[in-house]
Amino acid sequence: SEKCLLRYFSSIGFWGLVNNAGISTFGETGWLSMEKYEKFADVNLLGSIRTTLAFLPLLRKYKGRIVFMSSIIAYFALGNGIYSMTKAAIEKFCDALRLEMKKFGVQVCIIQPGNYARSTKIQPPVSAEEIWNELSEEEKAVYNKEYVQERANFFNGILSEGSANGNEVVDAMVDALTSPAPKARYMVAKLKEKALVFVCALFPTVVVDCVLSYAMSK
Repeated sequence: SEKCLLRYFSSIGFWGLVNNAGISTFGETGWLSMEKYEKFADVNLLGSIRTTLAFLPLLRKYKGRIVFMSSIIAYFALGNGIYSMTKAAIEKFCDALRLEMKKFGVQVCIIQPGNYARSTKIQPPVSAEEIWNELSEEEKAVYNKEYVQERANFFNGILSEGSANGNEVVDAMVDALTSPAPKARYMVAKLKEKALVFVCALFPTVVVDCVLSYAMSK
């Protein structure tokens, strides 16, 4: 139980907490049920918050580290807004927590991986037929099977381009836990992914929308 675990660590010391739990899926906003939104918020966001709150007393006591697994997808969405939403939310939680924990000597770090789908298997290939079968009648009246297939092909293409070098993300996690001066954010991504983040962070929304719309049309 949680109490037994906390009691055990309290006696031997507790240094680092890594919040790594996460699930992913693909689909436009109206394609996903409210139950799915609730599940994603519960696992990707509230799950990390629950764990953090449980171990916060020990982390303050031992001046430890808290590491959160975010994603560059916190800056933009390409057909997986539900996942992007949870990562953007966890980033803001971390930003508040990092400032609050400074006075206790606790450091908070965020890992922002790019596309490592081939390493993590977090997202299986998308089946257009399965997506179509799960759509409500209202959504089926708006979209057609050809459009769903196009979107599925687009997203599956992104998954297939994912890096297989998951050790790069693990190295960032280790540095966040062990470095005398860890970074607040570790962006572990390809150059073109970092460039897209740069555009999304600094350019006007109208420019960002044009760039993302162009990317999704390819």
